[in-house]
Amino acid sequence: METPSQENQDQKQDKRGCFECCIKCLGGVPYASLVATILCFSGVALFCGCGHVALTGTVTILESHFSKVTSDHAMLTDVIQLMQYVIYGIASFFFLYGIILLAEGFYTTSAVKELHSEFKTTICGRCISGMFVFLTYILGVAWLGVFGFSAVPVFLFYNMWSTCATMRSSTINDTESICVDVRQYGIIPWNATPGKACGSVLGDICNTSEFYLSYHLYIVACAGAGATVIALIHFLMILSANWAYLKDASQMHAYQDIKMKEERELQDITSRSKDCLNSYT
Repeated sequence: METPSQENQDQKQDKRGCFECCIKCLGGVPYASLVATILCFSGVALFCGCGHVALTGTVTILESHFSKVTSDHAMLTDVIQLMQYVIYGIASFFFLYGIILLAEGFYTTSAVKELHSEFKTTICGRCISGMFVFLTYILGVAWLGVFGFSAVPVFLFYNMWSTCATMRSSTINDTESICVDVRQYGIIPWNATPGKACGSVLGDICNTSEFYLSYHLYIVACAGAGATVIALIHFLMILSANWAYLKDASQMHAYQDIKMKEERELQDITSRSKDCLNSYT
């Protein structure tokens, strides 16, 4: 029968074992990959969600005030619908790609390798890590282009908003001479009617909820694209470090295998020498 002191010692050992297990599990979490994944998901979600709604609002503004003939902006409508479908694909792809990179971070962290003492890198594993480095680099360059492209509607809406602000603060009585012509940006053809908004009509456009919402959503979408670029750069640094670690680990395993082989051969030579010496004597 156990005494109370022995029971307390067993409980302390159990608590210590659970605490050490928790510390070991927390040490196996790739925090850098986790932060990059959260940043990537957040950036892609902001870009896709805000961009989709902002594009819909842009079509509404154009149809209501700048191009009232459907045939004039038919191509623009098709392009915007195509971009919205592309946004669906981007969201799905990066959700899957972020999970894959996070899993790759879990399996290449040093703490996981300590948990699995028989872990050995293979040529296939190093090739997969190298492929992720190359693919992430390509995606990072592509998202730099997306970030620059997402700044274009922000610039256009800012020009319209600043024109409205200038018109409100202006002391000129004839505000009808202050206009915004979207045809000069190539959004709609030159034969679109009316194609421009002046004076009070322009002020009414700036006061609509579609304009206000689309303008700010484009800003948030641009910020989301920038956050995605930062996340991909973060992933690129992590993957490069993991690839270098795998390469060094493979070289270390090769060195250990050669060393063990030489030690066995030396032991065999020593044992044969002793046998020959014993037989001679």
